[in-house]
Amino acid sequence: MKYILALLVLWTAPVFADATDETAIKAIIADIKYGWENGDGAPFRKHFLDFEGARYVESGGQNEGLDDLVMHHVEPEKDALEFLSLDFSNIEVHFEGGFAWALANTRVKGKVRRNGKTFDKAGHQTFLFRKVDDRWKVVHTHSSSRDFKPKK
Repeated sequence: MKYILALLVLWTAPVFADATDETAIKAIIADIKYGWENGDGAPFRKHFLDFEGARYVESGGQNEGLDDLVMHHVEPEKDALEFLSLDFSNIEVHFEGGFAWALANTRVKGKVRRNGKTFDKAGHQTFLFRKVDDRWKVVHTHSSSRDFKPKK
């Protein structure tokens, strides 16, 4: 009975995060930044948990599932844009057991290849993470942005 009780305590005990967890999450965000800027789906496939029902939301649109995000959003942008510059700043990481979330300010700049139109947007990003086999995995993202307006 003591053995079973000990296993239950270990199984239900919260997972506490430390500075290395925050560093790991910020490194994942940096990899995602690289993936967006270079139209490279590899960082997404490495760091996102691919599961039934996964959804990634961006300014009112959404991708359903990891393949949809990578094949219909991330990778096609490398051909559609002359350049894409993405900045995540003021990143805050929070933990609750085996779950974490990160909030960041965003700035996105780019130029559309087809018509030469440039864009400069600012907004916010939320990443949700779950710890799986001692590694943090992105389970959901949500971003929202609008035209950048310098503060007066």
